[in-house]
Amino acid sequence: MPRYLTSLGAALLVGLPLSGGAALAAGGGGGGGGSDTMDCPAGQVYDKSTKKCVAKSSALDTETLFEAGRALAYAGKYDEAISVLRLAEGRKQPGIYNMLGYAHRKKGRLLIALGYYEEALRLDPDHVLTREYLGEAHLQMGDLAAAREQLGEIAKRCGTGCAEYAELDRHITAFERENG
Repeated sequence: MPRYLTSLGAALLVGLPLSGGAALAAGGGGGGGGSDTMDCPAGQVYDKSTKKCVAKSSALDTETLFEAGRALAYAGKYDEAISVLRLAEGRKQPGIYNMLGYAHRKKGRLLIALGYYEEALRLDPDHVLTREYLGEAHLQMGDLAAAREQLGEIAKRCGTGCAEYAELDRHITAFERENG
């Protein structure tokens, strides 16, 4: 796919999702979040400070919303994750935008995901987990060159031994094997 999506272009495509709301810490890697988050009924999230499930609200602290949204996303509950993470959108934390991108990408909404990834990288160009997921999105669109570019950016930031490099490299290798 041509590289016609710039930060501005992608932001225009997703317009509303990138404006308003509130967002989390640069973290967000690897597997699922806290198991406590998954024990809450729909519409609630686990609040570490009170150690109980509470109604999801933008009044919750950014970390609580991030951890709940991340856990939901990694559990495959993408719409619920988006709902929780959007409560933290706007707090200018790359991890929130990265996980919004992840959930949208997993739902097949690649252009929306690209906008969120671009916003995360605008806030923190060194957020290597975003670069990994952005590379995976490029592979989903068939853009091997763009995925390799992200792999190179990851290598510049954390070397070839970090988990994000290894994971994107694994996806690129699989893509090449499947596509010849």
